[in-house]
Amino acid sequence: MGRIRVGISGWRYPGWRGSFYPPGLVQRRELAYAAERLSSIEVNGSFYSLQRPTSYAAWRDETPEDFVFAVKGGRFITHLKKLAGVESALANFFASGVLALGPKLGPVLWQLPPSLGYDEQRLAAFFAQLPRTQGEAAALAAHHDDRLDDQRVLTSPLPGLAEAPVRHALEVRHSSFATPALTDLLRHHDIAVVVADTAGKWPLIEQVTADFAYVRLHGAEELYASGYTPAALDTWAGKLRAWAESGADVFVYFDNDVKVRAPYDAMALLERLHGAGGGS
Repeated sequence: MGRIRVGISGWRYPGWRGSFYPPGLVQRRELAYAAERLSSIEVNGSFYSLQRPTSYAAWRDETPEDFVFAVKGGRFITHLKKLAGVESALANFFASGVLALGPKLGPVLWQLPPSLGYDEQRLAAFFAQLPRTQGEAAALAAHHDDRLDDQRVLTSPLPGLAEAPVRHALEVRHSSFATPALTDLLRHHDIAVVVADTAGKWPLIEQVTADFAYVRLHGAEELYASGYTPAALDTWAGKLRAWAESGADVFVYFDNDVKVRAPYDAMALLERLHGAGGGS
């Protein structure tokens, strides 16, 4: 039976203050408040810029012992370089402090831009460079370039975690990815395809291609805005249970943040999954 974790994509949203976050809650307590009610969170800031080891360490220390973070790979790698010629960029990303999460490091999410179509050779070459353990990630991080000074890098795993796995998930946004060739390639490289509900805008590929499943719920009717009805949450809960019963760990993140639906939908889904191999 796999473990099901449910959470939100990011946690720092001014519009959530006074709603999900109670009036008067200081900003530095927001992560702890969310983590007490959910079982995982996606780090989104890492997509826009390299973070710091001190930030990752603080997030680790501010969350419960059994909490897990997914970390979103940098857009410099996915959107600007489009996965090619990214040796130094990958080293910089893993040197920027990801390893400071230690046992709370969950999957790394690589979200592709809508402009990038399916290219098997490009994907395979990228997958071959990805570290599969924290020790491998540390070895890669040691090759960071001088854009990161010694005060902003972490190039060793925390004690005892060198063999801890580093999992990877790929989110696609071009119609050419809706092909069996993609799922075959991902299974070969043990990469999870992201099951992305995007109000019909981008491909929805509901398959498990690794030893875990990764789901992003961006909104059923309106991208990033619409909430999920009780019936829709029941349907998703059934799918998640089936994947967990097949032995896959499952990570689910709500990204419908515009109207403060994400945290409430996540908690409602957790209620449905409680005692079903996952949940909180």
